Amino acid sequence: MSRIAARTTVRCLDGLQRFRVPPALVRATALELVVLAGHLVLYPTGLVPERPAPGPAVRLPAGTARLPGGDPVPTVLLHGFADNRSVFVLLRRALARHGPHQVACLNYSPLTCDIRAAADLLGRHVEEICARTGRDEVDVVGHSLGGLIARYYVQRLGGDRRVRTLVTLGTPHSGTSVAPLAGVHPIVRQMRPGSPVIEELRSPAPGCRTRFVSFWSDLDRIVVPVESARIDHPDLHAENVPVSGIGHLALPVHPAVAAGVREALAAGPRAGGTAEAVA
Repeated sequence: MSRIAARTTVRCLDGLQRFRVPPALVRATALELVVLAGHLVLYPTGLVPERPAPGPAVRLPAGTARLPGGDPVPTVLLHGFADNRSVFVLLRRALARHGPHQVACLNYSPLTCDIRAAADLLGRHVEEICARTGRDEVDVVGHSLGGLIARYYVQRLGGDRRVRTLVTLGTPHSGTSVAPLAGVHPIVRQMRPGSPVIEELRSPAPGCRTRFVSFWSDLDRIVVPVESARIDHPDLHAENVPVSGIGHLALPVHPAVAAGVREALAAGPRAGGTAEAVA
């Protein structure tokens, strides 16, 4: 081999080493593709809104594990952009195995163009659940945009009197700069850093009664930068839980995250302690 060829080979190898994809990212990307494929299969099943469960929570079969801390309040699951309730099939099953409370999913239209309007719809849905179950409070779990809608309801529409705990999964609390061309959709523009909605959520919220738990992932490719999925607000009681090696789509279906969500809901309001990372 000539000296020129040898030098060229060394440069190529150095370039490959420089641009080598981390194994954790490869695994997370593979999992994202598996989750996406499975979700595409299930997506049609979530297009039709679910029927409300009748009356208060029913008695559990013998041997069913219960969440600690007594009977939990109803839990509302809220999906992300262009999605539906089918994304919560596994999480809903995990929650149902560990408590007698009702779990309800809200579908909002993919044509929804305003976070404020979607938050108002969530508020009406929460009131219906409270009236039906006889409870004064609910917990909410929101994935991605769903978490932002729920936070707006809690922080700007007085929802803190109804929402005991709000858990968010990969929610762009400080906005996301991913996919600039996607900004043609009004609701995506509202998720941009510095948008009027994001700035409203930065404004003071004294006396907010809701407890916030935010799961954010180091390999989230939808929330950019990933730290935007953290809640950093001086007036909010918030815990930020780092998740390692899991992408955006996998957050609502990963067993480790589901376990973290169960713990967050079981802890109740104003829980103490330090949030632990989810691996």
